[in-house]
Amino acid sequence: MIETILNFLGAGGIMQFSIGELLLTGLVLTQVTIASVTIYLHRHQAHRGLDLHPVIAHFFRFWLWLATGIVTREWVAIHRKHHAKCETVEDPHSPQVEGISKVLWQGYELYRQEAGVHGTLEHYGHMTPDDWLERHVYARLSHLGIALLLLLDIMLFGIAGLVLWAVQMAWIPFWAAGVINGVGHYWGYRNYETADASRNISPLGIFIGGEELHSNHHAFPTSARFSSKWWEFDLGWAYIRLLTLLGLAKIKRVAPARALILENKESIDLETVRAVVRNRMYVMASYARDVIGPVLRQQRKQCDDSCKQVLRRARGLLVRDSSQVNERAHVRLQQILARFHDLKTIYQYRQQLQSVWTRKAASQEVLCKALQEWCQQAEASGITALQDFSRRLRGYSLQPV
Repeated sequence: MIETILNFLGAGGIMQFSIGELLLTGLVLTQVTIASVTIYLHRHQAHRGLDLHPVIAHFFRFWLWLATGIVTREWVAIHRKHHAKCETVEDPHSPQVEGISKVLWQGYELYRQEAGVHGTLEHYGHMTPDDWLERHVYARLSHLGIALLLLLDIMLFGIAGLVLWAVQMAWIPFWAAGVINGVGHYWGYRNYETADASRNISPLGIFIGGEELHSNHHAFPTSARFSSKWWEFDLGWAYIRLLTLLGLAKIKRVAPARALILENKESIDLETVRAVVRNRMYVMASYARDVIGPVLRQQRKQCDDSCKQVLRRARGLLVRDSSQVNERAHVRLQQILARFHDLKTIYQYRQQLQSVWTRKAASQEVLCKALQEWCQQAEASGITALQDFSRRLRGYSLQPV
């Protein structure tokens, strides 16, 4: 029976592959597509985190035309708009707005819908390819590549080529438009509390080329590397490093290195401000770990079972960006803050610290004064964890180049 199926699937194809060989071929081809999306479209075109040699850049562009029908300008514009309008009604594909089910299963439809919105391509699609091939072939005849791939798959693999082609056609609409845009803003863990709902789906970014580390990407959008912790793995970054060694890529930006913390440095100067602002994601992660965590544990030790029940999910509310706290969670947060004085204090200090670098049009001197005042008040708060954090903050210094 199995032999009959194999013969049937391979009928008419130049390549007489076994089921195992067909599965391996499908895996390789879909991984080439994923690599094209994450390296070329995402990290190179949309965010300019790296430069690609013209030969490899055009290979990725050709492959995407052949295997997906994606038009570079459309994909880049929609993705940039997603970052600019994240989790708002103008976000092209937010599960916080549209619902997880719609984004997961109809992500491609949302993509096509946004591509037709007036102004999206004009406003967000700058600096994308605009040569003769793009205008007359890749963008104008975007479905021709898909048709050619169908013929090629059937010619090489026979009837099995139909199955392989169907898998290739569904791969990006499901995994990128559905899973990354949907699950990546709905479920998972976070290393940094960004002003959106992005999540890392998995610490091992292998299956979807590193795109699984979606929250890290939103924390540092222009970084060519998505992994942040030592235990995270970004397959797309591994590909980029290989291309770099071959002279086919040049890395332009990665997430900033953590600032030096100098001991016995007490004065807050402009270098301190630059280091704090540049490392603000790390600063807030440190605040959650070194201030909110210890104070919350202390509160739990001092209260009875009824209090512990209230505090069980308090940490998430205390570290979450206020823009991501819904009305119900906000009510629960206010109840916690009204009941526990120290938690209210450290929460207020967190908000005040965050406002230091979110002040619009503020000069560095103004930011320096604001940081000095914050540290002075924090060290007079009487909360040991907050005092220790403030003293460390004074020691922030930029890494030597």
